[in-house]
Amino acid sequence: MASSRLGARGQCLRLLKTRGFLLLKLLAAVLAVLLFCEFLIYYLVIFRCSWPELKTPEGAGALGAPKAPEPVLRAMFLADTHLLGAVRGHWLDKLRREWQMERAFQTALWLLQPEIVFILGDVFDEGKWSSPEAWADDVGRFWKVFRHPPHVQLWAVAGNHDIGFHYQMDTYRIKRFEKVFSPERLFSWKGINFVMVNSVALEGDGCDICSRAEAELLEISHWLNCSREEHRPRGCRDRQRLPASAPILLQHFPLYRRNDANCSGEDAAPPDEKYTLFKERYDVLSQEVSQKLLWWLRPRLVLSGHTHSACEVQHGAGILEVSVPSFSWRNRNNPSFIMGHQ
Repeated sequence: MASSRLGARGQCLRLLKTRGFLLLKLLAAVLAVLLFCEFLIYYLVIFRCSWPELKTPEGAGALGAPKAPEPVLRAMFLADTHLLGAVRGHWLDKLRREWQMERAFQTALWLLQPEIVFILGDVFDEGKWSSPEAWADDVGRFWKVFRHPPHVQLWAVAGNHDIGFHYQMDTYRIKRFEKVFSPERLFSWKGINFVMVNSVALEGDGCDICSRAEAELLEISHWLNCSREEHRPRGCRDRQRLPASAPILLQHFPLYRRNDANCSGEDAAPPDEKYTLFKERYDVLSQEVSQKLLWWLRPRLVLSGHTHSACEVQHGAGILEVSVPSFSWRNRNNPSFIMGHQ
């Protein structure tokens, strides 16, 4: 009797050990899957990214003496991060989306080592109506997700979700956004001029904010033109000389185009959206304002966001515009960013 009890107890212990071992194996498998899907996958995907090759100018070093290398600027461009706010953002959705953006951004910083990062508007989702308390919370979460070392610069332009569309926009919201990022519209780095445009204010209806924005752009245009002149006219002598190169234009709304029909690539709009006509002053800038920007600033490159999809468009005399896809998994299943250097 006693031996049968001991045998049954031994079987129970062996069964418990087997089940415990299987449970540990299952737990290890779950942890491995989580580690891969929530951490390692970002390294595997972003590791495939590389900086574009720089073309060596013809005749460099042709006279025998080695030419000093030009300083190279590595820039990363993001758009439409749409950090969720207090009204429309469920806490679980916030946790998930912000973790995805944080891991993607921090991995890109570590692997790619950009010197400067631009976010092309709609940084926040509810800046157009958020209270001061909600705005402070959103800003705090933003700096956690997009933290970066001191040697990396981060710049952002305002989008319609940051300060509202034209009918919602006011000085308070603009100043609030500029306090977090910068009110500066023109800056140069490593011989490249960047113009940061508040495209929400380019409605063209003569409102106070719009008039001030246009006056500021005209002033920047004059400054750039002065820097292009080898012998400076009298009206330019009191201005700091900028690099004599055409600027890169950064804004949220794209310049005018009918639709995305001519866009291609895996980051382009899906086929059922490509032929939808864009509405001026809502999806894209108006034709008139777009022409003004090209005339005033004569950029060599335009980068924009807002559509959440990638596109390349040629304007006027071969001026390239690149629309940057959204960086948020809430807006697309394959968020991405653009890398450029010169």
